[in-house]
Amino acid sequence: MANIKSAVKRAKQADAAHKRNKAGKSRVLTARKKVLEAVESGNKEAAVATFSEYTSILDKNAKKKIIAKNNASRKKARMAAKIAALA
Repeated sequence: MANIKSAVKRAKQADAAHKRNKAGKSRVLTARKKVLEAVESGNKEAAVATFSEYTSILDKNAKKKIIAKNNASRKKARMAAKIAALA
């Protein structure tokens, strides 16, 4: 552990940021899993509904810089292609 006051503070801030980022990424993965389950079941209505939630979570995380905006865009496009293939 750091001895200098400012280094102790930075360590605490880094730990808090790490927890926030990890929680955000976990939300993305959970939402992705829900969309994939709907796609695999062949239920397009459920897939579209969960896709809307998934894109919202991706956009929020991209806005907070938890994930890169191009990363979010790529994930949305790939999932949209999977849903479009259901038709």
